[in-house]
Amino acid sequence: MRKKKTEEVKKRPEIPQNVKGLRAEVLEQPICETLEVNYMPYAMSVIVSRSIPEIDGFKPSHRKLLYTMYKMGLLRGGKIKSANIVGQTMQLNPHGDAAIYDTMVRLSRGHEALLHPFVDSKGNFGKVYSRDMAYAAARYTEAKLDPICAELFRDIDADAVDFVDNYDSTTTEPTLLPTTFPNILVAANMGIAVGMASNICGFNLREVCKAAVALIRDPQADILDIMPAPDFPTGGEILYDAAEMASIYETGRGSFRIRAKWRYVKEGNLIEIYEIPYTTTTEAIVDKVAELVKAGKLREVSDMRDETDLNGLKLAVDLKRGADPEKVMQKLYRTTTLMDTFGCNFNILIAGSPVVLGVRDILTEWTAWRTECVRRRVYHDLQKKSERLHLLKGLGKILLDIDKAIRIIRETEKESEVVPNLMIGFGIDQPQAEFVAEIKLRNINREYILKRLQDTEDLEKEIADLQDVLNKDSRVKKIIIGELESVAATYGKDRKTTLVFEHQIAQEPEERDIPDYPVTVFVSKEGYFKKITPQSLRMSGEQKFKEGDSLALTAETTNSAELLVFTDKCQVYKTRCDDFPDTKASSLGDYLPAKLQMDEGESVAFVCLPGDYKGFLLFFFENGKAAKVELSAYETKSNRKKLIGAYSDKSPLRTILHLTEEKQLVAYSTGGRALIFSSALLGMKTSRTTQGVGVLSLKKKDTLDRAALLEGQSIANESRYRVRSLPAAGALLKQEDTEEKQISMEL
Repeated sequence: MRKKKTEEVKKRPEIPQNVKGLRAEVLEQPICETLEVNYMPYAMSVIVSRSIPEIDGFKPSHRKLLYTMYKMGLLRGGKIKSANIVGQTMQLNPHGDAAIYDTMVRLSRGHEALLHPFVDSKGNFGKVYSRDMAYAAARYTEAKLDPICAELFRDIDADAVDFVDNYDSTTTEPTLLPTTFPNILVAANMGIAVGMASNICGFNLREVCKAAVALIRDPQADILDIMPAPDFPTGGEILYDAAEMASIYETGRGSFRIRAKWRYVKEGNLIEIYEIPYTTTTEAIVDKVAELVKAGKLREVSDMRDETDLNGLKLAVDLKRGADPEKVMQKLYRTTTLMDTFGCNFNILIAGSPVVLGVRDILTEWTAWRTECVRRRVYHDLQKKSERLHLLKGLGKILLDIDKAIRIIRETEKESEVVPNLMIGFGIDQPQAEFVAEIKLRNINREYILKRLQDTEDLEKEIADLQDVLNKDSRVKKIIIGELESVAATYGKDRKTTLVFEHQIAQEPEERDIPDYPVTVFVSKEGYFKKITPQSLRMSGEQKFKEGDSLALTAETTNSAELLVFTDKCQVYKTRCDDFPDTKASSLGDYLPAKLQMDEGESVAFVCLPGDYKGFLLFFFENGKAAKVELSAYETKSNRKKLIGAYSDKSPLRTILHLTEEKQLVAYSTGGRALIFSSALLGMKTSRTTQGVGVLSLKKKDTLDRAALLEGQSIANESRYRVRSLPAAGALLKQEDTEEKQISMEL
C-alpha cells in the first residue's frame, strides 16, 4: 500500500510551471511488500513461462515458433524466408523479432546445436561450436519444418493436448506439443531462470526410445545398459565413470568430463582436432593455446590454425621436431577447454512446478503424460465415429421408406419445416434429420443405400475397438511402444559421442624422481606394512608384530613398484613402495588404513604387486562363486589414489588370489568339504564388479570358507577332490588330508 510522502520530499522546492517534464515522487514501501507484489510475479513468470522446459522438451518460445510454422503449412511445403516466419510467430510471441529469430537459429539444422534439429534451414545460420561466426539476417535465410516434426504434431488436431488463448486472445495455441518420443531427453536444453536454472544434455534418440520401451515393459529395467551416456551433436569423447553416470541418472544432478577427438598427421607433423566438447568454441581453444605458447608453457607447439571448412570442423596444431603428439594432447587437455566438464541439472516443469528429476523419473513422467495424450486422441476419434454412426443410423431409418421421406419433403410448404417434419415422420433427432435433408437427389439409389449400411457396420466395429483401447491400459501401452519403435527406426542415428573408460585413458605419466633399489615388503594380517632393504634385512633378526598379529604376505620387489591394496569395502587403493619409509624388522611398520586414509571401519583384505599388470585376480565369495578378473582392469594412466567398485558386493569376500598363469586350486567349505579344480575352468571377465560363476555347490547353511593354491596344501589323495567341470559339491575331507603344513606366501 502506498503511504504519504516523506518529510524530505515535502521540503523540496516546487518545480516552476514553465519547466516541462514530470515530477518524481519518492514513496515508502515495505521490502516484504515489494518482494511479494513486484518481484515474485516476475520470478514466477520467468520460471514457468520462459526459461524452464516442460515435459514435451520445449520452452514456450520453441513451442510458439514450431506451432506457427506448422500452421503455415511448412511441414510438407517448401522453404520460405525466415523473416516471414518470424513475423507470423509474433502473433503468439510478443517478445520481438530478434528473440524469435535467435530461437529459430538454435533449432536449425545449419546451426548444429541439436542431434535432431526441428528446422530445415538454408543459408548461414552460424555454428554452435563457433563464438564469432555470426548468422545471416532473417531476410537472407530460408526455413521449413524438418520431417521429424511430424512426430510433434501427429495428434495436435485430435484434442491430445489443451489449447489456450494467445496474449491478445485473437487466436489459440497449444500448452504442450504431443511428441511421440521423449524429446525432453533428446533435445539439449539450457535455461537460467530466477533463483534456479536448468541444463539438460541430449541423449541418442534410438537409445532413448529403447529405454522408454524397456521401462514401459519393466519399470525396474536397467536403463544405464540401454542408454549408457549422453550424446552430443559436436561428438567428442566422454570419460566414462559408471558410478558417476549412475548418480546423474538417479538424481538428475552431477557432472562428467568430455574431451576432443584428434588424429596425428605424420606428413605435416601436426595434430588435427576434428571434434570438440559441446561446452566450448574453436575461438576459445585457439586463444588459450596462443596464450600458452606466448607464455612459454607449450614449447612443443609452433602454431595453431582454425581450418574449419565445408567439410566440417578442423583445428590444426603444428608440432616442433621431436615433440610427442600424445604428450602434447595430454597437456592440451589439462590446460585448455579441449577437455571440459558438463554439469547436469535436469530441472523441468511438471504440472507447472519446477522439479529436478533423474532420467528414469523423467521417462516415467513422460510415459504417464503420453498415455494421457493417447487416451485423449482415442476418445476424440471415438466421439467423431460415434457422431458419424448416429447420423448413419438416422439415414438407415429414412432409407427403409424413401418414398415417404420424399413425400414429406415435397408436401412441406416451408423450407424451415422440412427438418421438423422429417423428425416427426421417422422419429429421428435434429442432427440426423439435417443430415438426411442434405442428401443429393442423385444419391437416392440402391448402391448408395448399401454403401451407407456397410459404413454403419464398419463404424460399429471401429467404435468397439476404440472403446476396448480405452478400457485396457495394456493396449494403450502397446500403442505407445509401437510409436516409439517406429520413431527409432525412422529417425534413429548412431552415436556421435563415444565413450572412453578409465583404463583406456592415456595420460602423460607423472614426472617423479623416484630412487629405485631392491626392497622386501612385509604385510601383516592386520594391515601393517614394512619395507626393508636387503642390507637391513640381512642384519635384522625376527620380524616384530603386534600381539595376535602374524605375517600374511612377503615379496621381493623394488622401491618404485606399485601396490594395490584391496579392502573389505570393495575398494582398492593405489600407492607405491616409495610412499613408505625404509624400516627395520624390529619396527611394527605403517598401518595401511591410516597411511592410505581409508574410510572409517575399512580394513585391508589383500595386497598385490601388479608389476606390468599381467595375469589376473581370483575373487572367492561366501556364496560359493568366484570371479576371474584381468589385472589390467585396475590399471589407470591417471594419478588416481582410490578406485571404487573393485569387486562385487553381492556376497562377502573370502579370498583373493593373484596368478600370472593357470594353476590348480582348492576351495574349502564350512561344512568340511574340499574341491580341487583348475583356474582355467573360470572364464575371464572384463568388468571388475562381476558376480563371477558358481564354483562350490553348497549345502544348506554351508558357505565357502577359503580358497588357496593346491601347492603346499596337505591333501594327499588329490583325485578324491578333483573335478573337471564347475560348479561341484566337492568331497568331505578325510583326516589324513587335513594336516596343516608350513607354507610360504608369494605375490
